[in-house]
Amino acid sequence: MLRVEAILGNISQAAMAERIHHISHHGHVDFVTISAEDLDRHRLVARTDTGAEVAIALPRDQKLADGAVLLADDDKAIVVRAGEQRWLRLSPRNTEDALELGYHAGNLHWRVRFSGTDLLVAQNGPTGNYTDRIAPMIAAGRVSLVEAGQ
Repeated sequence: MLRVEAILGNISQAAMAERIHHISHHGHVDFVTISAEDLDRHRLVARTDTGAEVAIALPRDQKLADGAVLLADDDKAIVVRAGEQRWLRLSPRNTEDALELGYHAGNLHWRVRFSGTDLLVAQNGPTGNYTDRIAPMIAAGRVSLVEAGQ
């Protein structure tokens, strides 16, 4: 099992992109797909596309991201591919309902972003895990579930 204790860079950086390009012509570039909910983890075990097991143990000041380079030897590289994040779109009826929805999202530590007046919640599990927590607001028509898993 390969043990990775630091991120070397990101393929979005010119020098790293050139290095990975060189390795791809003279060796092999392997990818490890990390789910969106696991990108915040500092310790995990994952498998590359070719089946190699990688134990990742990062310092607290480093974070996995799409394109993170975990290994870049003369003949082999391992690059992170981020799995697609699913988003739950919630639409509050008015400003008062938006404020209460935001209050709940904050207390529940949901990762969110905004799209106009809608609240997008990063889904890391079944939709019911989220809608159950605000069920009274949905039942009363104060918040509408516009779309899930996008």
